Amino acid sequence: QVQLVEFGGGLVQAGDSLRLSCAASGRTFSNYIMGWFRQAPGKEREFIATISPSGSRTDYADSVKGRFTISRDNAKSAVYLQLNSLKPEDTAVYYCAAVFTGAPWTIRREGYDYWGQGTQVTVSS
Repeated sequence: QVQLVEFGGGLVQAGDSLRLSCAASGRTFSNYIMGWFRQAPGKEREFIATISPSGSRTDYADSVKGRFTISRDNAKSAVYLQLNSLKPEDTAVYYCAAVFTGAPWTIRREGYDYWGQGTQVTVSS
């Protein structure tokens, strides 16, 4: 089992930046592909970004490419999401997720086995 806890959400204004953190425990963190997803009210949970176990490969949703950056620190068992140039439409609960490195590379939420409880990001206009 992998336990994930997200931190760093909050209320910000459009154009501001925010950094989300996700702390992992329970298994060897460097063996897991990590991802960030978000879910707005009334909408399905959507892919935001993913990063390989070594950090050498990343993928982003088109809606956040160039504004958000995913990174990880395996020594600290943590994954981060830097959110820049925030827009009101970025308002959502943000979740981190994990899947063992042997799984196929995927941006689909069904491809991830472990999830955090989420952290709320609210962007006012």
